Amino acid sequence: MTTVLLTLGRLPKALELARALQSAGCRVLVAEPFARHVAGASRAVARSFVVPAPAVDREGYLRSLSDIVAKESVDVVLPVSEEILHVASLHERLSESVRVASMPLISLLSVYDKQAFIVRCREAGLAAPETRSLDHPSAVELAQIGPTVVKPRHSCSGRGVQFLARGVALPALDEPAIVQSFVPGQLLSTFGFARHGCLNSTVVYRAAVLQGTVAVCFERVDAPAAVLEWVERFVAHTGFDGFVSFDLMLDAKGVVWGIECNPRTTSGIHFVHPADLARSVLQPDDPQPWRFKPRRLLQQFYPCLTETQASIFSGRFRSNLRNLRRARDVSWRLDDPWPFVGMPWTAWPIIERAIKERCTFGEVAMRDFDWRGTAESRR
Repeated sequence: MTTVLLTLGRLPKALELARALQSAGCRVLVAEPFARHVAGASRAVARSFVVPAPAVDREGYLRSLSDIVAKESVDVVLPVSEEILHVASLHERLSESVRVASMPLISLLSVYDKQAFIVRCREAGLAAPETRSLDHPSAVELAQIGPTVVKPRHSCSGRGVQFLARGVALPALDEPAIVQSFVPGQLLSTFGFARHGCLNSTVVYRAAVLQGTVAVCFERVDAPAAVLEWVERFVAHTGFDGFVSFDLMLDAKGVVWGIECNPRTTSGIHFVHPADLARSVLQPDDPQPWRFKPRRLLQQFYPCLTETQASIFSGRFRSNLRNLRRARDVSWRLDDPWPFVGMPWTAWPIIERAIKERCTFGEVAMRDFDWRGTAESRR
């Protein structure tokens, strides 16, 4: 029996992976800084371990993961979300018999870093917005030309993202950040799997309900040829290996613009057939493409409900309510009900912080995995 260690359990995509792998005959373990989490409530998880938060004690986090791998005879270490930037360092610590399902850290950062990502797009001959470092004099010039977007180079879940009208003074941030020209169009997201620079499968979806800048209800769409071509070219140029996700803008002329890359799983994972998802983890060299679940509209019910209630006096309310009523929750399963039923309790530590700090759930959920370093400083 293959033992797989998930390095995060608090998000529904961890639950998706746990169920898929358990159905494929794996023993699934979860390492988490939180004592309770949504995946841990599932019958698919054999055991959970509490580990230090890497943003607070990175060395302790890596040491704890290494200990779990040794004591539990783990075969595959599988990062789920932003913690991949820390887990990637296990390549240097574990024996070759243990597979860490990620590229090396320096490869991850070359696409995750929002400024480096734009450079890679240009190298591949792909469209990407004009981008400047926030602390460079040319950033002010860019802000005078048209609307811009300011965001930290290393951020996730919409943390620190600001949309500015033309001529608005640029903010001062206490971390490396970029200024980008705003590209109007249809925002599409992709989630796929690549092996040694070849794109095996990808799903394209759009946000149906947003909480901040994060989709809590999402709809699978037929993949535009231009989007697939963009993703294939980027993956080939970077030699990407593993789960890979993109935010792309499709403009009125059909041009695809690269906005950012997430070298990990995203909500698109919920559209993939569980058997095929497990195969990508356990048999990464298998070239068979993914099948998709029949439902095209999915949601994270509790945040979608919260966002719908918050929009009651806005023009988004009718659309949000319609999607809330139509979409299926990604966590609910009749034969494994407790992750959905118990989610208000398992997620309460994050919910409480979000309420107190007036932040979105997504921003708070990833804070203890936050990455603000460089490849050199984190070795």
